[in-house]
Amino acid sequence: MRVVIVGASGNAGTALLRRLRTEPGIEAVGICRRLPEQTDPGVEWHSVDVGHDSATELLTPIFETADAVVNLAWQIQPSHDQRRLYRTNVLGSRAIFRAVLRAGVPSLVQASSVGVYSPGPKHAFVTEDWRRTGVLESSYSRHKALVERMLDEIESDHPTLRVVRVRPGLIFQRDAGTEIGRYFAGPLLPARLLRFGWIPLLPAHPNLRMQAVHADDVAEAYLSIISSDVHGAFNLAAGPVLDPDSAARAFRSLPVPVPGVALEGAAALSWWLRLQPVDRGWVRLALKAPLMSCDRAASELGWRPRIDALSALRELVAGLAGRAHTESPPLRADPDLPGRMGGLLRGRLPGTGNPY
Repeated sequence: MRVVIVGASGNAGTALLRRLRTEPGIEAVGICRRLPEQTDPGVEWHSVDVGHDSATELLTPIFETADAVVNLAWQIQPSHDQRRLYRTNVLGSRAIFRAVLRAGVPSLVQASSVGVYSPGPKHAFVTEDWRRTGVLESSYSRHKALVERMLDEIESDHPTLRVVRVRPGLIFQRDAGTEIGRYFAGPLLPARLLRFGWIPLLPAHPNLRMQAVHADDVAEAYLSIISSDVHGAFNLAAGPVLDPDSAARAFRSLPVPVPGVALEGAAALSWWLRLQPVDRGWVRLALKAPLMSCDRAASELGWRPRIDALSALRELVAGLAGRAHTESPPLRADPDLPGRMGGLLRGRLPGTGNPY
């Protein structure tokens, strides 16, 4: 089986390649904009910018011999350049879908997210048929909803194409520590405190209840999907639900109640001043995104996470503290601290390019 992974150098992509490397009978092809400096000899690599005007033409011949295409390509930063994000996330996904159709690929597996869902409950779990209009204040969420809307049309027009959508919660692994710190915390990340597994203060709000899953468990779900004939959407998350109380116990923190408007205002102001890379849309998404039921993945894929959400979070925090990384461009080590602070003073966060 020949499996092409678009966005193979990112957080989920590196985990999926790790898993496929141990699976006999699967030939893996990796596509990303920036090729890793050290490549696995068992993986065929191609450099393609999916947001470029010629992406469909470049991808089509690569896809022609594929049994499945897994699209993981997504751009989170720079959050101040919305046109660039739309170009990669929405137009890039469209280019990939067109190439899949032109090449006659039988299976398309699309990385979606809990972010595709409309606002929902924080003390109950929604299934895969929950409304998919996203959280409007979040560009990430809007883009996920737009991409899934394109998939709706493709499924209607091309019923012989097997389409699967994977909707995970937050994806954690140690090796992504540098990447996640760069994309969501920026130069002011207090890495020294994290080395002791201690976070002094945590903002607390009753709606700050989120789900996470380890990258290796996500990779296992992708393998099950690739190896089967399932269709439709699958939620992926591990227990327990992460909330301020559980995180405070895990990291010996003091939870500090903060109104939602204050969380959003602080994010908006510090983002506008370019002190950190997270705009208010991410806070609104965290407050509004529903909790997901993963019963369908359990029953149809036999999928059960091996690593619980708190253990995955501890692993990520250890990676943040140790600036864990790989030689894959999105997961590569940070520049040194003076360079990072220099970028801050110039009004530009370093390392916020295309993450796939």
